Amino acid sequence: MVDFKGLARLFMKKDGTSELDVVYPIKSECQAEMPKTRFKLRAGKTLSARRWYTAFSQDGHLDIEKVLRRIQRGGVHPAIKGVVWEFLLGCFDPNSTFEDRIQLREQRRHQYRTWKAECQKMVPVIGSGRFITAPIINDDRQMIEDSSSDSNLQDDNGVMATSLVDSSLDHGRHVSNAVSEKKVIQWKLNLHQIGLDVVRTDRALVFYESEANQAKLWDILAVYAWVDNDIGYVQGMSDICSPMVILLENEADAFWCFEHAMRRLRENFRCSTSSVGVQAQLSALSQIIKVIDPKLHQHLEDLDGGEYLFAFRMLMVLFRREFSFVDSLYLWELMWAMEYNPNIFSLYEEPRDAAENIVAPKLNEKLLNQYGKFERKNVTTGRTDQHSALAVFLVASVLETKNKRLLKEAKGLDDVVKIMSDITGNLDAKKACKKALKIHKKYLSKTNKS
Repeated sequence: MVDFKGLARLFMKKDGTSELDVVYPIKSECQAEMPKTRFKLRAGKTLSARRWYTAFSQDGHLDIEKVLRRIQRGGVHPAIKGVVWEFLLGCFDPNSTFEDRIQLREQRRHQYRTWKAECQKMVPVIGSGRFITAPIINDDRQMIEDSSSDSNLQDDNGVMATSLVDSSLDHGRHVSNAVSEKKVIQWKLNLHQIGLDVVRTDRALVFYESEANQAKLWDILAVYAWVDNDIGYVQGMSDICSPMVILLENEADAFWCFEHAMRRLRENFRCSTSSVGVQAQLSALSQIIKVIDPKLHQHLEDLDGGEYLFAFRMLMVLFRREFSFVDSLYLWELMWAMEYNPNIFSLYEEPRDAAENIVAPKLNEKLLNQYGKFERKNVTTGRTDQHSALAVFLVASVLETKNKRLLKEAKGLDDVVKIMSDITGNLDAKKACKKALKIHKKYLSKTNKS
C-alpha cells in the first residue's frame, strides 16, 4: 500500500503528472498501450491535504462549499482521494462530527464483517487471500468436482485448496434458514465470473500484481453480490469498485464507498431478458441530442443509431476505457462534486418512506452554494430526472465535439463507433465537464421554452 500521506508534501511542490506514476504505477510492459494521462496536480487549485484538513471545524463539521469549489477547480490530491470520495458519495454527512463518523464507520465495518462471515460459511475461500475463476457449481446445482484445479486456489506451499471449495455446498445450508436456496445457488454461480473479471480489471497496474489485492477486490464484489438481492453482480461493477480498493486500505471502508457509488449507478446494471438498465440513460441521451442538435440526431437515426448503443460502455463504467486510470479518477471526482447534493446523506440513510417525506430546507444563496454546479442548476429549475445524470451530458459533449466528422464521415454504425473510439486518451476531463455543463444549460433553456 502506497504511503499517501508521506507523498503529499512532495507532490505539491510542483505541477505535473510524473509524480502520479509513483502512486499508481503501471507495469512497464503495459505503459505503451495505456492512454496518456492529462491530469496534473496544481498547487492552488487541486484540493490538497492541508486544504482538506483545514476545511473541518474543531468538532469535525466540514465546510463542503469550500471543498466542492476546490475540487471543481483542480480535482483531489491522491493523499486524500479516498476519504474525500466518501463525502462526495454520501457515505458521511458534512454536518456530522468526528465522533459521529467514528461511530458510523465502526458500525459499517461491523456490518461488513457480519456479511463477509455469512459468505465465508457458504464459500470458505472468501477472506482467504485467494479467489476463484472456475465454476464451483453447475447449472444443475451440483458441485463441480475439479473446481479446485484453478491456480488461484493454491496455498503458500502450492497445495491445492480443495477443502475451501468442496465444503461450500454443505455450509450453504446453515447460513440462514430464511435464505432461499435459489439465492444461494445464483450467488455461487456468479463467483467465478467475478473472479474472471477481477483478473481483467486494471491489470496494467502494479497494484494488481498482488494476488492479495485481487482477492480483496473479489471479496468485496462477492459480498456485494450477496447483499444486493435485486441486482447482484453484473459485469462492469469491478471497474467501478477497483479504484475504491486502491484508495481505501480498509476493506470494509472500500466496500461501503463502492456500495454508495452503486446507489447512483445500480439502475444501469439492472438486467432482464429484454433490456439493460443503462438503456434509460441512452434514451435520455437520445432526447438531449434531439433537442440540442436535431441534425446530428436525425443523421444517427438514419444510420439506425438512434438508440445510441455505441455509448453503452461509456455510461456503464463511467468512461473507464476512454481515460487513463488517473484521468478517470479525476473525471469521477469532478462529476461527483458537480452533482453533489447536501441532502445526499439523509436520502441514503433514512428509511425509504421517511426519505421520501424529507422536506428540503428553503433554498437560499448559502444553501445553494453547498450544491455542485450541475445539481444546483437542476434544483433551481426544478429538474429531478435521475436518468439525465452529468455522465449523459458528458457523452453528449463528446458527440458535439465529433459533430462534423460524424455528419461527414459516418456512413454506418461501424463508422460511428470508430469515430467515437478516437476519443480514447484524447479527452481532457475538465474541458469535457465544462462542455457538458454548457450543453446541460442549453438543454434546460430549450426544453423550458417548449
